[in-house]
Amino acid sequence: MVLNYIWISFFLIAFMIGLVRLIFWGDVEIFPNLFNATMDMAKLGFEISLGLTGAMTLWLGIMKIGENGGIVSIFYRLTGPLLRKIFPDIPANHKLFGPLIMNVSANMLGLDNAATPMGIKAMEGMQELNKNEDRASNAQIMFLVLNTSGLTILPINVMVIRAQMGAADPSDIFIPILLATFFSTLAGLIIVSIYQRINLLNRTVLLYVGSLTALIVLLIGYLNTLPQEKIAAISSVTSNLILFSVIIAFIILAVIKKVNVYESFIEGAKEGFTIAIKIIPFLVAMLVAIGVFRTCGALDYLVDGVRYLVSLTGINTEFVDSLPTAFVRPLSGSGSRGMMVETMNTFGVDSFAGRLSSVMQGTTETTLYVVAVYFGSIGIRNTRYAITCGLFADLAGIVAAIFLSYLFFH
Repeated sequence: MVLNYIWISFFLIAFMIGLVRLIFWGDVEIFPNLFNATMDMAKLGFEISLGLTGAMTLWLGIMKIGENGGIVSIFYRLTGPLLRKIFPDIPANHKLFGPLIMNVSANMLGLDNAATPMGIKAMEGMQELNKNEDRASNAQIMFLVLNTSGLTILPINVMVIRAQMGAADPSDIFIPILLATFFSTLAGLIIVSIYQRINLLNRTVLLYVGSLTALIVLLIGYLNTLPQEKIAAISSVTSNLILFSVIIAFIILAVIKKVNVYESFIEGAKEGFTIAIKIIPFLVAMLVAIGVFRTCGALDYLVDGVRYLVSLTGINTEFVDSLPTAFVRPLSGSGSRGMMVETMNTFGVDSFAGRLSSVMQGTTETTLYVVAVYFGSIGIRNTRYAITCGLFADLAGIVAAIFLSYLFFH
């Protein structure tokens, strides 16, 4: 519903501004330009979606190898002790910990198809423990915010789109996204814990969260001492090394479990092809709407207004060109993807704005969509503070994305 209003608003605003420019400014080119923008963006959306097919087929094939090789069960053993502490209302060793951890693990690996069914199954299990069927329980809110904060190890979709648009190194945003999504998840965990009075100073929680936070802080501190060129080189080499190592690790795990690696790849690759084709109408729809919104000048007016306000503080304003992605991200995944593509198309895929919008896109999930799907599937009407906490995590992720992009790319 929100996406519907956004889409309609973009066209109506473009039409109204177009009339003003035609009647009062005598801009006879405005409506031809608006129509040309719809055609150009439709073509761009199709070309990008078509180009996604090969890469999505490859990566979802690799992901299926990892899934069949038992990578999700490995995450279960690694994260179980922490999750039992931050979900105190769920009895120890309860059966729903299985789908819960599988959902978190699948999200970290970018396995959206596996993550959503497991997430709904986990929500249904929590609903069985919920004493008020219309009101979100503490466990359900914690689970939802951890999903919306978007902790991701492999931001495949963003890297694939960057590759399709001709980025010199599509994976150069890998490390910034990994760090930024950590901060968004940490922020979500902290604010929900404050609401629910969960003791994060527990020894188990401190061991997990404290150690990882310390490691991230030390890494950022070290990178901050290096020149930007060296940071970029380290990020590029490390990103590609990690990504290729993941592929090798998935294959080795599958071989150890005597999984047919080739058949697993083909199974996942078929899903990748299907997903890439399904993306076409959504991406075309959003790019056309965003195209007319920018062509009429509305997007530039909005961005210039924010840039002026930011400039009054004395802060560097280069990040402002990427803010449309941040504005739409909590509302619509396809909308923010369209904003990211439009930003890269306008300023260049390897520009600062293009890279920052990519980091923003990969940092958090679509909060309102996740709320609608997960709570809607079990009939929750009173979401309590779930949306507030989810949006707070989104904000933390966007701020972290801006800071890290200046560190890595400016």
